[in-house]
Amino acid sequence: MHIIGTAGHVDHGKSALVEALTGTHPDRFEEERLRGMTLDLGFAHLRFDDGSEAGIIDVPGHERFVHNLLAGAAGVELALLVVAANEGTMPQTFEHLQMLRYLDVRATVVAVTKADLLDARALDNAIATIRRELSGTIAADAPLVAVSSRTGVGLDALRAALSRALAALPSHDPQAPVYLPIDRAFVLPGRGTIVTGTLMQGRIRVGDELMVQPRGLPVRVRALQVFGRERDEAIGRTRLALNLPGVAKESIRRGDFVVDAHVEPRAVFGVRFNATADARALLRRTTPVRAHIGSGESIGTLRFETLPSANEPVRATLSLREPVVVFPGVRFVVRRVSPKTLLGGGEIERVDVDGAALDSDVDDPVQRVVLAVLEAEALEPMEVSAIAFAANVREAVAQRALDALLATGDVVRVQRPTAYLAAASVATFIRRVLDELETAHADQPWTIGATSMALARTLRVPEPLLVRLLGVAVDDGRVARRAGYYATPSHEARLMPAQRAFFLDAVAIDAEHPFLPVAFDGVVAAMKGASLPGLSQVLETLLVRGTLVRVGESLYHGSQIREIHARLEAFFAANERMTMADFRTLLGTSRKYAVPLLEWFDARAVTVRVGDDRLLRERETHATTGALKRVTSRKSSA
Repeated sequence: MHIIGTAGHVDHGKSALVEALTGTHPDRFEEERLRGMTLDLGFAHLRFDDGSEAGIIDVPGHERFVHNLLAGAAGVELALLVVAANEGTMPQTFEHLQMLRYLDVRATVVAVTKADLLDARALDNAIATIRRELSGTIAADAPLVAVSSRTGVGLDALRAALSRALAALPSHDPQAPVYLPIDRAFVLPGRGTIVTGTLMQGRIRVGDELMVQPRGLPVRVRALQVFGRERDEAIGRTRLALNLPGVAKESIRRGDFVVDAHVEPRAVFGVRFNATADARALLRRTTPVRAHIGSGESIGTLRFETLPSANEPVRATLSLREPVVVFPGVRFVVRRVSPKTLLGGGEIERVDVDGAALDSDVDDPVQRVVLAVLEAEALEPMEVSAIAFAANVREAVAQRALDALLATGDVVRVQRPTAYLAAASVATFIRRVLDELETAHADQPWTIGATSMALARTLRVPEPLLVRLLGVAVDDGRVARRAGYYATPSHEARLMPAQRAFFLDAVAIDAEHPFLPVAFDGVVAAMKGASLPGLSQVLETLLVRGTLVRVGESLYHGSQIREIHARLEAFFAANERMTMADFRTLLGTSRKYAVPLLEWFDARAVTVRVGDDRLLRERETHATTGALKRVTSRKSSA
């Protein structure tokens, strides 16, 4: 089903025309019938001879009820513009057309009403004048049909024109998230709270667990109707009445939204905005506005990067006092706070799918949109919820698309938290990383690699983001990570002869005391007094390699540590426990060096301290396990 919305000057016969077409008078209130003026939204069901159908929203024409017109126009795809033959176009005719231009109206049909009041020649002249005056509007090339609601003349031709226009509209995507702006809420005895609105996208089934936002109110659909007929499900765009049991009518109001449970309201979003020609001089960098989104009206501000200067859309940020539910592509209208004149309208910013992912072989339309969303974000990892919002699909649909794109290699996944990026964007960035690493390796071959902090500073990327991206490259082997340093996979640090000679001299092994270390601070002082380049980096390389080992404030050769480890293993092969005195005797060293050494081996799970003694960690674990088994056995036998 599609939605038709009436538009046009007050008293040009919109409601009478709707009744003539459908048999239903759309005015719901007695006051409307007595005054002959529509004050609020009216609804009717239009059936065509071929079995197709449409919903008609009849909106008020009077300027004092423009907010009601905008509440109903949110779901309109086809505008039925009504112009009385005896009066022609009026200022309000063009005001309505301007508003509809900014909403999601795809087509227009013009009904020239009260045709029975003019003779044939006068009617032809009136039609020609109306056609000329509508040039430059969204109704410029619209079918134009002369009708009389009183005599029925032209009604069949009008139905045919509407049917053709509706058939040309695009179909709706049931995979999109549920989006139903509420325009009415009331109570039916025995049924409870009923809400009505136009389901603008998605699918609603009886039994669905949904949410009323921005109230954060969980609801269950007990029943749904389409123009009085019970249905099991409905697909946008459709006029719906939903029965929501257990919900107080007072907790829901026009302007709320029925949406999927995971959808969150927002108060700030990027938009593409078109200003009316009259409004451009009124706009400032920050402009207070009344924003009409869905069926509601919100006070907020428009903040411009560049003020509109022509009939072209500009980027802006729309900030509202209260959050609303939007999706990329949702249309809106803004008016001045006071007086409430029209400023313009536009849409919530979305990804240009036609301009993205052009080099991709992806054929699936949802996957293509998801890939375009990720490409537009470049190096900003996106979580599934954000991707679903930007692609305007449900989270489960987005996840299925991401899984497929991961399998084909078009998308990569990063962790902490789990998020996704376009593989092409990551590949381009990793190429930059490798170029930087290759340059650094050539300039300073003695380094083991670069830290994430240094790379982030050079590449001008936040370090947390850099680490997440490098994690992908490390996992697939494009980048090597060694002890917190990043390098190309083939890089091996190479010391200059003078650098090697410096450290052989600075950290020399005493032949008479083979386990005696040198003071770390002494080596650092010697480095500062030397004139060799890169000594601090060489020290880091030697430490990472294990060529040198820092233990507390001392510096050992790796060979010394390996020999000490071997002696520990040999000692524990013959002894269960080791005292501090045993260890000092084993190495022929003093307590000053023995204590830090044993603590170093404790920290690396070689030994474990039990009281004043040391045990082998593996032996201690077995002993503990055996004790637990013995305790368990005693309990079982008891």
